[in-house]
Amino acid sequence: MAVNLYIPSDDAVFPVAGIEIGVTEAGIRKADRRDLTVFRLSAGTSVAGVFTRNRFCAAPVIVCQQHLASGQAIRALVINTGNANAGTGEPGMLAAQQTCDALAGLMGVSSQQILPFSTGVILEPLPVDRIVAGLPGAIKNLSPGNWVSAAHGIMTTDTLPKIHSQRVELGEHTITITGISKGAGMIRPNMATMLSYLATDAGISQPLLTQLARELADVSFNRITVDGDTSTNDSFIVMATGQCGLMIDSTSHPHYTALKDALANAAKDLAQKIVRDAEGATKFMTICVEQAKTAEEALLVAYAVAHSPLVKTAFFASDPNLGRILAAVGYAGILDLDVAGVNLWLGDVLVATRGGRNPDYQESDGQRIMKEPEILVRIALGRGEITETVYTCDFSHEYVSINADYRS
Repeated sequence: MAVNLYIPSDDAVFPVAGIEIGVTEAGIRKADRRDLTVFRLSAGTSVAGVFTRNRFCAAPVIVCQQHLASGQAIRALVINTGNANAGTGEPGMLAAQQTCDALAGLMGVSSQQILPFSTGVILEPLPVDRIVAGLPGAIKNLSPGNWVSAAHGIMTTDTLPKIHSQRVELGEHTITITGISKGAGMIRPNMATMLSYLATDAGISQPLLTQLARELADVSFNRITVDGDTSTNDSFIVMATGQCGLMIDSTSHPHYTALKDALANAAKDLAQKIVRDAEGATKFMTICVEQAKTAEEALLVAYAVAHSPLVKTAFFASDPNLGRILAAVGYAGILDLDVAGVNLWLGDVLVATRGGRNPDYQESDGQRIMKEPEILVRIALGRGEITETVYTCDFSHEYVSINADYRS
């Protein structure tokens, strides 16, 4: 059950000039499932990516990184669901490369100009013959208006598609920004088990886009967690086609900050939609840590709270057992933390102050907040001026059921 997840209507999802998308059924894991997606990018499109830091990363992640590092212009993406092509050794690498070779041959480009992506079950051989057989159908389906179909096509345990689209005015230019993401479980930063593709028709130079992609990830996909598991296939791709006529090649460009803010807004929305549709989620929680000395210690505390199974199950039960939050703050790893300087709020309710329970706190106030579908947890450490925010969800019975039955 997704928590307040907004899906734009089809007419509010704007095509990005310079990008065509084709989606088809390849029978990769299940029949009658649109599970193969191709993006075709116009010449001159800049492409940058941020990938999982899991050392057991999947074969397509390695191939993507190699192809991006080659310096050749990326002309297409190919995405399959149903099989992660992870934990597959050298055969998996060959399968990922074979996928690129096949699509490159159909499109008349170099294999290094293709980026492959896979998501699904780990430790199973990729049925590359089905993917290769399905590619002509995906190419035949290519259309600028297939963003909604692609959002459905990349889903695995997601219950709803995740789409963001907007237009912004930058001087004389109208800029389109559209993106999709998938992910519902194995969600933790660096990165979550997710795929996301964000595109704009503004032009951004390759070196600047490479820097920008990392900065966008750090304020969005690297600020979400569902269950603390970092997956093997996580990829965030940013594409800038330049088709609108605006070209930005430095951070000093007069429109750079506005464009960056708009892209960050899109990335945050796509990331938060992953948490809102997390496996079995019934609550969307914002963990805001204030008054930290450094961003690192603020995030230590935020993730300690966000990852705690005891905290997450209490939120599912709407049980204001808020000592669990203080316990997580205490074990987060700040060795010189003075607990007498810590304050804790649940929504607008001050729960704890000066190292103990607020004398005016009433459990009925805490329970009132806990029953809401969206909950803000604020923790002030009393150590400095840094604030960091992380987004997470509760743990429900359904989370266990989904992951117990995932392969069946």
